[in-house]
Amino acid sequence: MWALSAVGYRRLGAAAALATAVGGWICGKLPAHDPWGLWAGHGSAVTTAAAVLAYAGLTVLVVAWWQYGRTASSVRETLTTLAWWTAPFLVTPPLYSADVYSYIAQGAMVVEGLDVYTVGPSSLDPAGIGGDAAASVGNHWRDTPAPYGPLFLLLSAAVAKTTGGTIVPAVLAMRLIALASLVLIVWALRRLAREHGTSESRALWLGALNPLLLTHVVAGMHNDGLMIGLMLAGLALALRGRWVAGSALVGLAMMVKSPAAVSLLFIGVLVHASATGPQIRRWAKGLLAPGLVACAVAGSATVLSGTGFGWLRTQGVAGNIHTALSVVSDLGLGLGELGRLVLGTDPEPVKSFVQNLGLAAAVVLIFVLARRSMKGHLPPVHALGLGLLVLVALSPMVQPWYLLWGLVVVAATQQYGRVPTVLIVLSAALVYETHPTGATPPFGFALAALAALLATVTVRRSPFLPETAPVPAPRSGPLEPPLTAEAPQGTA
Repeated sequence: MWALSAVGYRRLGAAAALATAVGGWICGKLPAHDPWGLWAGHGSAVTTAAAVLAYAGLTVLVVAWWQYGRTASSVRETLTTLAWWTAPFLVTPPLYSADVYSYIAQGAMVVEGLDVYTVGPSSLDPAGIGGDAAASVGNHWRDTPAPYGPLFLLLSAAVAKTTGGTIVPAVLAMRLIALASLVLIVWALRRLAREHGTSESRALWLGALNPLLLTHVVAGMHNDGLMIGLMLAGLALALRGRWVAGSALVGLAMMVKSPAAVSLLFIGVLVHASATGPQIRRWAKGLLAPGLVACAVAGSATVLSGTGFGWLRTQGVAGNIHTALSVVSDLGLGLGELGRLVLGTDPEPVKSFVQNLGLAAAVVLIFVLARRSMKGHLPPVHALGLGLLVLVALSPMVQPWYLLWGLVVVAATQQYGRVPTVLIVLSAALVYETHPTGATPPFGFALAALAALLATVTVRRSPFLPETAPVPAPRSGPLEPPLTAEAPQGTA
């Protein structure tokens, strides 16, 4: 039957994406004011019906993705499917998040000469450039300084200046940046898969066709997509021997969001493995050289942008918002409240201590993974993917799309086994945690738990393997590309 073929699932997923987009056009995160009148609100009955349609479409999209992964598809077929599933989201209002309004407002603040690292979007003139975007920002973020690096702020400023801050063209311009990020992710995934002897189509299926990425990078326009794309491209260059250029790209990724800095440690493992001379020189080059290159790029970008180094002190602002997906924050909050009830102590210091303890544990585990990769027990890029997953699991603030930080890396390096299976199940579940408006209603957690349960039962009964494609044999040792000093490191 056609519905059981790759083409059939492509069509099914495209129809589901279209249904999700149509529903989202009405029940998505609409702006507070749209002078064009394209993204205007509707009555409660229509909005509820649209939300039901969006959830139904999302469910079918997840099923189509899940089943597509069980077919043996070529790279060309998977890229075609990706184009089909992406297209419906290109012209919708923001879905599953209001963050894009913050991006536009922060860009307008740069244009207006305001310090985005001191004040929030509420400082903008409501009648001026970015005023409509600022009015559409979520309540938690209106007075919050930007935690993003100068590179992303310059892109946001270019969007705000080019569009005059008008909502519809500004959002669509930000979506073009998200689309470019997706293209960069696809490019890097294919090259990383080749380096690791894994299936390119399988890497694209898990890392790019993933509904979690489509909903939060394309539809939601989270800048995590740009960070991931630049980081992956840097890793791809480093594996080809161009570690200077690769480290520079990671430096740019850091100027979008700081978690990309973790990848420098694992590029350092690659550099150390290929360096010659005394052991101390190899260690110094591996530990210091990639970081120095990235810091030089980050520092230059900061100076040239004119936004200042305030991003160094605003990295923790997001941690002030409690998210239920953060295990360490939940644990800290619970222990703090217990202390308040029993001992009458302030719960906040307890919560902060547990959060810091979680981050410290994540740092230790990341260094353990780096050490294991240096000894040849893990390929460095795969170890990075695991390290980023650890960082997310122990972070004081966790959003569903944070899973993509490590998932996309693992997609290129390990495609079968326990870790990829867990990531597949989590991807199918976490898409439900967020409403198309960007809110996190209680029923979203219930739907996510139900999806995780059904996905776990399904995958246990039927191991997640394509029907006819052979499983690529993983490499047993670390990857050691020719990272010689004579290599053309400064070019891509």
